[in-house]
Amino acid sequence: MGLLTTIRKEWFIIGIVLVILLAKLEPSIGVKGGPLKPEVTIAYVAVSLIFFNSGLSLKTEELTSALLHFRLHLFVQSFTLIFFPLAVWLLLKLLALTAIDQWLLRGLQTVSCMPPPVSSAVILTKAVGGNEAAAIFNSAFGSFLGIIVTPLLLLLFLGSSSSVPFSSIFSQLFMTVVVPLILGQVCRSFAREFLERRKPPFGTVSSAVLLMIIYTTFCDTFSNPNIELGPISLLLVVLIIFSIQVSFMLLTFVLSTRAGSGFSPADTVAMVFCSTHKSLTLGIPMLKIVFEGYEHLSLISVPLLIYHPSQILLGSILVPTIRSWMTTRQKVRALTHARTRMC
Repeated sequence: MGLLTTIRKEWFIIGIVLVILLAKLEPSIGVKGGPLKPEVTIAYVAVSLIFFNSGLSLKTEELTSALLHFRLHLFVQSFTLIFFPLAVWLLLKLLALTAIDQWLLRGLQTVSCMPPPVSSAVILTKAVGGNEAAAIFNSAFGSFLGIIVTPLLLLLFLGSSSSVPFSSIFSQLFMTVVVPLILGQVCRSFAREFLERRKPPFGTVSSAVLLMIIYTTFCDTFSNPNIELGPISLLLVVLIIFSIQVSFMLLTFVLSTRAGSGFSPADTVAMVFCSTHKSLTLGIPMLKIVFEGYEHLSLISVPLLIYHPSQILLGSILVPTIRSWMTTRQKVRALTHARTRMC
């Protein structure tokens, strides 16, 4: 009975391990063009389902309130598209003195210029119980902003330029993010009483979709021949990426929880994930466009291919810890407010 209880409680972590093992054993199933057709099921169906689910579960007043949280939005977008690229650029000045392949280092710079993803940060914020509405807004807005800003950043830091199909990327984002979110809100307005009475497992649905995203992402990673680098070079890149992710998550956590910041624990959760996650869905097409014809495009792509699954894996592992911290902080805040009112 104890084992079954543990499995029910930790099913998501167990699921992560299982889908990674499955991806390693048979990556051809989940690769682009494979039987699962992730270019359709993930890029369109899964992402649309995530935002429809969010629209259905979110109270309209919460979403409206999140839109007006300008300080949070400014923090996330500034960190993602200004601080992140500059900090990595300075780090690469030091790493250039090492023996690490220069094209891998350029790949790290491209990662820093990418916008936030439209799925993983939202799902992880929801799994923790953080400010999901703020995560949705910043993921969607950051992705739209990145369509314009990311190519400019790549031009600034790497000197590459190309015409980017803004209209096609905008239309894809609109159809997979904005439309499902609005449809979810419309459906909620008709079924509000039913949803509040039955309380469907929205979080479980989002977590199951995330497992599917993890599986197809690792299928791509394991099946990509360009990942076949020397073990030392690959290990160094993995360590650098992991260090960047942990350091930046800690930095956003410290900044958003400092005295007088004005951010709630739920806000902090959204800020930590949205500020440090980078989009593979938008990233790979942008790299192929901006670096078209580059002989070393495969090496430049490697850090992003590693960064994406590692951010999902790291975030998923931290979900129980962050949820515990947020719950404790919320109880402390509630107790403090209660005492203040009594005084």
